[in-house]
Amino acid sequence: MAKNTDVSLRNAVIYSIYVRNHTAEGTFLSVIPDLDRIKTLGADIIWLMPIHPIGEKNKKGSLGCPYANKDYRTVNPAYGTMNDFCTLVDAIHARGMKCMIDVVYNHTAPDATLVSEHPEFYYRRPDGSFGNKTADWTDVIDLDYHNHDLWDYQIESLCRWAEIVDGFRCDVASLIPVQFWQKAREAVEKVRPGCIWLAESVHGSFNVYNRICGHFAASDCELFSAFDMEYEYDIREIFDRYLRGKAPLSSWLDAMNLQEAIYPDNYIKMRCLENHDQPRIASLVPDKTSLLNFTAMLFFLKGSTLLYAGQEYQCAHVPSLFEKDVFERREEADISPFLRKLGQIKKTQLSCHDYFAAAADDASDIAVLTRSDGKCRKIGVFSLKGRSGTVSVDLPDGTYENCITGEPVSVQNGLLSTVGRPIILIDNGKKRLL
Repeated sequence: MAKNTDVSLRNAVIYSIYVRNHTAEGTFLSVIPDLDRIKTLGADIIWLMPIHPIGEKNKKGSLGCPYANKDYRTVNPAYGTMNDFCTLVDAIHARGMKCMIDVVYNHTAPDATLVSEHPEFYYRRPDGSFGNKTADWTDVIDLDYHNHDLWDYQIESLCRWAEIVDGFRCDVASLIPVQFWQKAREAVEKVRPGCIWLAESVHGSFNVYNRICGHFAASDCELFSAFDMEYEYDIREIFDRYLRGKAPLSSWLDAMNLQEAIYPDNYIKMRCLENHDQPRIASLVPDKTSLLNFTAMLFFLKGSTLLYAGQEYQCAHVPSLFEKDVFERREEADISPFLRKLGQIKKTQLSCHDYFAAAADDASDIAVLTRSDGKCRKIGVFSLKGRSGTVSVDLPDGTYENCITGEPVSVQNGLLSTVGRPIILIDNGKKRLL
């Protein structure tokens, strides 16, 4: 694990913004009026998806993909100027939040500035042409990290941005040498002490596929030596199977318990129900009661919490990466007060030093999660199908308060009955309600 990782990041709420699709204007400056609203959701960190110019060659759609980077050291002119970007970052800081930008270092657009300036930085196919090693991404070409001059260029770029921003979300970090990330972290730390590093660690099947093809792919354990936080893609495929009814709830929760056992003591997973690469959770879980249970569970899990812009409005449509596609803000679907309450519970009731354990009632699809710092136990009961049921909980008998709603919840003979709504209980050893 990175030696100076701040475990308080486990209690952080990250809000992801795609500038093009966040407002009708699609500019840096147009995001600023929305920052106060985002702050009230409990957001601690704003993650801006790629802010750099987008390549024209082989671009997807009419506007191109932000992950087809044309120049690492400038901003997309469609979003505004560098001064506009700095103004946005200043506005984020003024509200007590941090700013993290996307770093796409595995590949560039085919017409990136580096192609003409440093063609030696790129991976070549056996016939000598530019291309990709394994992924079928037609609008990008891979870089070659066997060339250590590329390391120097990329690290210098990171240090420049670290003078402005507080952290980096690193795209497909697993496919880039861990030693590069370690060296980059060491250099950036001198510019921005406490810089936040989030790795997009990839799905397990994609890791294995790359290795079969003879290409490097780092495990999550290896990446933790350089990163503070990682995606939870190591268990995402199990989650997806559960949502499709192809695996029981217990298989997903058992995988979480395994994470608790195999990763370093200060590991941090970024927990998410959706992101720009995944379906909207509201499309997968259309029942609102079920969705609220999934959402409450998201905040209760050990790790930072990601909200993808529009999640607070229960958006079911995934905005296009390649076109103008502003997410819909439906007031009647707004669950912001619910998210705000969950954020408060996460920051005030859940300790970043908690251990974590999960159990499942597969018959009723109810998850029973336990967190404890040795002094105070926190129990989360989440009915993921919105069903009533009775589950076993490790709490003394008595009446507790549901931290989410303030309603009383009774435990008798070690059993708790739920009517399907999410429950979070705190047992701090004090006298319980009778």
